[in-house]
Amino acid sequence: MTSEHNGFHEKQGMMIAMFKRGLGALCLWSVVASAAASYSDHEGARALVDELVAEERGLDRERLLQVLAKAQRQERILEAMSRPAEKVKPWHEYRKIFLTAQREEEGLAFFAAHRDTFARAEAEFGVPAEIILAIIGVETFYGRIAGSYRVIDALATLAFDYPRRAAFFSKELKNYLILTAEQELDPLAMMGSYAGAMGYGQFMPSSYRAYAVDFDGDGVIDIWNNPVDAIGSVANYLRRHGWRSGETIVAAAEAGPAVPEDWFNAGLVPTRTVAEFNAAGLRSAQPLDPEALATAVRLELEDGHEHWLGLHNFYVITRYNHSAMYAMSVHQLGQRLAAGMQP
Repeated sequence: MTSEHNGFHEKQGMMIAMFKRGLGALCLWSVVASAAASYSDHEGARALVDELVAEERGLDRERLLQVLAKAQRQERILEAMSRPAEKVKPWHEYRKIFLTAQREEEGLAFFAAHRDTFARAEAEFGVPAEIILAIIGVETFYGRIAGSYRVIDALATLAFDYPRRAAFFSKELKNYLILTAEQELDPLAMMGSYAGAMGYGQFMPSSYRAYAVDFDGDGVIDIWNNPVDAIGSVANYLRRHGWRSGETIVAAAEAGPAVPEDWFNAGLVPTRTVAEFNAAGLRSAQPLDPEALATAVRLELEDGHEHWLGLHNFYVITRYNHSAMYAMSVHQLGQRLAAGMQP
């Protein structure tokens, strides 16, 4: 995994001492109520630790087991995973969560407090300030709602008790244990979402290690409490996923009766040209490069549908959250914020 932490393997001699310091706070934690199951003797937990120690030779097996012994299975997390808003709400309900006057007002206040940082991030990474701001707004209400679950509980619960995505969350749990060692953090103290996402921009541990940056140059990458690092990290994430500066994100379109039904919502990756869509009767309301690749999006309204052509940068936003409705919320919130961001 490439990241600002790629020196990790050259610093393996420091890992044990760093991890011990990060675990020093373990003595402050009392045993959680017996109603929650511990992972101390879980076969999967022990196997994960064995794999991690084999892969990252600076980590201590017994201390890793001590951490996982304090991780607690959370039934609420499993329930939340079964009903994500992107899958259970139609667009006309989903957008009401994010496209609100309060989210605009708080976004403009957050922007005003960090105007210079947003300007520097846009200049260095090529991502519009309003898109960076909108993602932080959609993810955590500008850092105000960043998650109430211990990250260790979320990742352990999903790695060991959510078989459908166990492989993904096992990888994230490994990355979390490594990054808390790298950053000298208490692995039992960090808070995040029910899926283990962290900080202003809700980075998963692997994304933290790959894309988070020390944007204020203080020698520490902190996406939990430092909005400067968070802003730079979100911008870096989008750039590293292929953001193209100055290009259109998404365009409203009119759909004729001849457009094949299976072209709509067929996938997030742009695979057909704008010219192909135009020829089939799906025409953009604004001029677009005929050779640009796009994907056709149909969103459900209360009394019908609206249609869009999502271009390359729309796809890049979905790398943050694999949902067309998510990307549309970010885009439309960004448009609203941009209107109030001018000096």
